[in-house]
Amino acid sequence: MNLKGRSFLKLKDFTPEEITYLIELSAELKAKKKKGIVHDDLRGKNIALIFEKTSTRTRCSFEVAAHDLGMQVTYLEPSASQIGKKESIKDTARVLGRMYDGIEYRGFGQKIVEELAEYSGVPVWNGLTNEFHPTQMIADMLTIQEKFGHLKGIKFVFLGDARYNMGNSLMVTCAKLGMDFVACTNKNYFPDRELVTYCEGVAKETGASITLTEDVEIGTKHADVIYTDVWVSMGEPEEVWENRIRDLKSYQVNQKVMDNAKETAIFMHCLPAFHDLETVIGQQIYEKFGLTEMEVTNQVFEGVQSVVFDEAENRMHSIKAIMYATL
Repeated sequence: MNLKGRSFLKLKDFTPEEITYLIELSAELKAKKKKGIVHDDLRGKNIALIFEKTSTRTRCSFEVAAHDLGMQVTYLEPSASQIGKKESIKDTARVLGRMYDGIEYRGFGQKIVEELAEYSGVPVWNGLTNEFHPTQMIADMLTIQEKFGHLKGIKFVFLGDARYNMGNSLMVTCAKLGMDFVACTNKNYFPDRELVTYCEGVAKETGASITLTEDVEIGTKHADVIYTDVWVSMGEPEEVWENRIRDLKSYQVNQKVMDNAKETAIFMHCLPAFHDLETVIGQQIYEKFGLTEMEVTNQVFEGVQSVVFDEAENRMHSIKAIMYATL
């Protein structure tokens, strides 16, 4: 499998075999890391990390992975780059492409990361856009593979707002890998119809299935994986909280939901999660709406079925695999 020189922008661009290769490479590099086997094969290379949206897991994953591979890193925070402000994306891409071997972008519209890839001449990695979050997908699939030993045939249920990067990316990935994807949410929060149609077409080739339902009991019955995300995405105004809570409170992941799934089911979340009052936003939500827990209860988040921190660690191993394969 040769992915050298490829950008990693969305999983619609990759075949099931290529996605599987990246998952397997992630596991291989993770095993080397655990055994203390040095794998700094990319010494002498330099990468730029552009963050228009801040992050804990994505930044740390890229930096640690790059250092393990022997690379040097330049981090550009939101105030440290002129991308799209004083300098066009096209021009920024052509400048950075002359200096760096690869570029990561985490920010807003998908068209920005696509344009960076078009003009930079080097691999560009999507660390998150409004539409897709592909690096998270490899980590998630690695986690499921570790827990169940396979991916094909897994019933994967996403509860919450399925219209944006996580819902979109998970649906595409499950379709590509022959998994049974369920978006269980208010009908106003279903994924885009055009993308659903695309995934249904892919599913016919891979043996996957795509289901959209508002019924929590039916949607989560016999699930292998229960997955959720925060109800308000990065960059959205605080004013949307009231509507989201009203529309999505019935889709909170609680113990009743987990009990309706298989006994062997796992709980996943890409983090951060509002499962208690130990954050500023969590406290604000409590003061305004009286809720102590949001998209997931603390009982589930801290419970034995939760694999959220395995999943978070796997961000680093999977991002390392993506950079290694494309460089």
